[in-house]
Amino acid sequence: MAPDPLRWCFFNQMQTTMSNDAPIGPGRPKDLAKREAILEAAKALFLSLGYANTSMDAVAAAAGVSKLTVYSHFTDKQTLFCSAVMATCQIQLPDLLFEYPEGAPVEEVLLTIARGFQALISSDEAVKLSRLIMAQGSLDPSFGEYFYEAGPKRVLAGMEALLRGAHERGLLRIDNPLRAAEHFFCLVKGAPDYRLLLGCAGPLEGEEAEAHVREVVGVFLRAYQP
Repeated sequence: MAPDPLRWCFFNQMQTTMSNDAPIGPGRPKDLAKREAILEAAKALFLSLGYANTSMDAVAAAAGVSKLTVYSHFTDKQTLFCSAVMATCQIQLPDLLFEYPEGAPVEEVLLTIARGFQALISSDEAVKLSRLIMAQGSLDPSFGEYFYEAGPKRVLAGMEALLRGAHERGLLRIDNPLRAAEHFFCLVKGAPDYRLLLGCAGPLEGEEAEAHVREVVGVFLRAYQP
């Protein structure tokens, strides 16, 4: 039986992470600066050229390293792509965003998250990445699965934990925190994000974005008020 591409990608990601932490040669760690340069070059090329048209040679040239260096950090192009997706998701929406500050009003906490998420999905990089994942996912579903694991699933888990904590504090009444987290982010995305992905409208900005976020949080609070 052929190996599952998704599991293989996770395995290679683990191997890459472990090799970055382990010393090589006479006790020296791999050059993490070069690894970051490779990831940045890969993200730019994948988003501008697409997956099929991006070569390891082109990534190496853009990063200013040899192709051998690229392969020493990332086993193959699929592993590099998966690692670039993971890095993008972690940078754009860090886990710390979902830590509930003690004593903070629930509305302000939700507004902060909604603003961050709305800015994320409206960014040019996120829009290009979503389109790329949709296009590549139609050819190989493992790419869509990996993106979901690296991005949306991680974000949902963070929001689920935050909402569960709000429920336990009596700030909200939520029987199913995961479903509530899904409702929250779907409300933030809404029709504006759909039009943006289709290319028939620009991103929400300024007062328009703030009004949208406040309306979403208001609807959410009315639905889950204690």
